[in-house]
Amino acid sequence: MRIGELATRAGVSVRALRYYEEQNLLAAERSPSGQRHYPDGAVDRVRLIQQLYAAGVTSRSIADLLPCVVDGQATPELLDRLSAERDRIDRQIGDMVSARDRLDTVIAAATANWRTGQRCRPE
Repeated sequence: MRIGELATRAGVSVRALRYYEEQNLLAAERSPSGQRHYPDGAVDRVRLIQQLYAAGVTSRSIADLLPCVVDGQATPELLDRLSAERDRIDRQIGDMVSARDRLDTVIAAATANWRTGQRCRPE
């Protein structure tokens, strides 16, 4: 498939796909006229890249991880790095849950105050 079709199917911009190529996260074959052509599996690969970026994984770590996803090969060092990334994501999830819980408390208090006619005052 061509770059525009991959962008549409994966829900990303053409610019993002070009960036992934620059970072060696995605590869395309070139036609004689220079057009990029991607295999059908590229959609899943782009979605995985997007998920990992959204989780805060660096492009270098993603580049190291992708061969493991494709062929299942990993060194002990890479497994340690991946475990550390997972632990970092777990900490972020915990921090976000804590922030959400604090917001819930503030919203509940503000709602109760609003119903009784009290207003929040900036400090």
